[in-house]
Amino acid sequence: METDTMCQGSGEVSDEELSAIERLAAAATVGPWVSYVAGREPYALSNYIELGSCNELGSFNSIDLTGVSVADQDFIAAARQLLPKLVLEVRALRARVK
Repeated sequence: METDTMCQGSGEVSDEELSAIERLAAAATVGPWVSYVAGREPYALSNYIELGSCNELGSFNSIDLTGVSVADQDFIAAARQLLPKLVLEVRALRARVK
């Protein structure tokens, strides 16, 4: 699995790791991903991550997670939007340094 190589070692993120993150994000369902938590959002009856925007019928795809904290769920949803931005920022900063 591609993520196995991303977890090895420490220190600077390699170009290969940045490319792996880009591939993972490109393969995932288009965002935005939004975390909904029962009790936090008045209309959420359960904890789930909504994938992408609702369609014209008001339906959507979602991920229902079990055994994770609200913080983990929020992190997973936010990562869909933030990781591609972070990769772009790292690449831009590296280009400036060169």
